[in-house]
Amino acid sequence: MKKELIIELFQKFENACYLFNNLECWSARELQEILGYTEWRNFLKVVEKAKKACGNADIAVSDHFVEVNKMIEIGKGGQREVDDLALTRYACYLIAQNGDSAKSEISFAQTYFAVQTRKQEIIEQRLLDVDRVIARDKLSKSEKKLSGIIYERGVDDKGFALIRSKGDQALFGGFSTNAMKHKLMIPDGRPLADFLPTLTIKAKDFATELTSHNVIEKNLSGTHQITGEHFENNVAVRKMLLERGVKPESLPPAEDVKKVQRKLDGDGKKLLKDIQKKKGK
Repeated sequence: MKKELIIELFQKFENACYLFNNLECWSARELQEILGYTEWRNFLKVVEKAKKACGNADIAVSDHFVEVNKMIEIGKGGQREVDDLALTRYACYLIAQNGDSAKSEISFAQTYFAVQTRKQEIIEQRLLDVDRVIARDKLSKSEKKLSGIIYERGVDDKGFALIRSKGDQALFGGFSTNAMKHKLMIPDGRPLADFLPTLTIKAKDFATELTSHNVIEKNLSGTHQITGEHFENNVAVRKMLLERGVKPESLPPAEDVKKVQRKLDGDGKKLLKDIQKKKGK
């Protein structure tokens, strides 16, 4: 996500925050607009999902989704009263979690409402962490898809391991998977991709998707043909990276992606505890 968009959305959410019963809250009507929902009834569908998630967690829905009224402007300087909701940070977090994460506004909101300290640099870092976790999950799905395709074409588990190893060797300039794990000091039994930076994960994913596509388009079969295809695709991706001044094998390792995922998963629980603590004061 571009820094300019992060700054813009950050300010919108900050400006929309207000105090209700001594708690920071956001108007559902204003949130609807910021999150890019043009119709109230469509936004309410997301709100209902969020309420259900709240109830399923044995948390009082009425504590976080408070029915209120709001005056809105209508034509020629008039006003009319409409239904609204005062939403706690936790309610907003649940709404964002149940929204369309493909939308930039929703993706940003998922992080903005998850962190307890409203600081732009913390939000930016969390967005980077989320991007890495999503990229790793996408690579796992791409590899699963490729394995399904090639198993139907005469490649067993051993053959698939060879194909992936040859792909890594091409991407990392001659370093095998095990050589890269040794170079980055990755614990035994852990996948290389769990410790790669986001750029490299996405590079591996792109090469894997290319292989899946070309295996079908070229009607390839057998370990030999598919290994050659995957090798060449990784060579092509490596060439593109080198042209942009990036050597994949020279990038430093990143934090264990499973640790990052646990940290992200814990944000919602910490957020709820913080709100409950404030309510008890």
